[in-house]
Amino acid sequence: MSVVELEGWTHRYSGKVRDLYEPAEGSERAGDGTVLVVASDRISAYDHVLPTPIPDKGKVLTALSLWWFEQLTDLVPHHVVSTDVPAAVAGRAMVCRRLDMFPVECVARGYLTGSGLVEYRQSSSVCGVPLPPGLVDGSRLAEPVFTPATKAELGEHDENVTFEHVAATVGADAAAELRDLTLAVYRRAEGVARDRGIVLADTKLEFGRADGVTVLGDEVLTPDSSRFWPAETWEPGRAQPSFDKQFVRDWLTSPASGWDRNGVEAPPELPAEVVERTRSRYVEAYERLTGQTFAG
Repeated sequence: MSVVELEGWTHRYSGKVRDLYEPAEGSERAGDGTVLVVASDRISAYDHVLPTPIPDKGKVLTALSLWWFEQLTDLVPHHVVSTDVPAAVAGRAMVCRRLDMFPVECVARGYLTGSGLVEYRQSSSVCGVPLPPGLVDGSRLAEPVFTPATKAELGEHDENVTFEHVAATVGADAAAELRDLTLAVYRRAEGVARDRGIVLADTKLEFGRADGVTVLGDEVLTPDSSRFWPAETWEPGRAQPSFDKQFVRDWLTSPASGWDRNGVEAPPELPAEVVERTRSRYVEAYERLTGQTFAG
């Protein structure tokens, strides 16, 4: 979906998925320290925003984030102020506190896969954390680990960094707090997901400060920011099916797409079947985790 004009709000920024608005001058919220965060139906893969949206994706991400924020309120405050938003973005937007964001992606891993697996194969460690020998794709770690990354600009890759790098960037005390909060959130969410037949392999969180307090911001524990695997099919030693963009990635890298991931051309439109299967995967993740029927 394209960026929409919203009465009382001024568009300021668009990321891969989200659009950010500030209160318009003279509006009721002008100067009140809030922003409007709108989750679109855009989907990205391989550092490209694709030309084909996934219907209801923004609503799923918003509803799931709101549900998780409520599950975590005793661990860390969150940035949501209200869901009283303009009708044009109802169900996909949140009024949030403006935060002074920490310039770090806070990642917790309980299972080895993705960039962590690549790094482990090279150094037997991830982000400077040594891991035991013999681990394979999908292995469960004895304890979850904090594996932070730098925040990349749009179209670029996040880069894994060490805890010491984070400490040098934000200070030792703040780095320790971010690590401890990230692991606490992961442990809580991993248990909730496991009880619902889902493996939470890893997740990426973002934190900021407001009035001297560290606050959980952005989205939280969605299929866009986390790897969720069906517990019934989890089998270390191979790639796991997941509740995210798997169908999109698989199609883009298949001969059927005709797209060269390493070339200069933008990705093509997605086929209707890939769009529907991807939407169904997002909806299934929401329904299995929350126990609620997605209303759309």
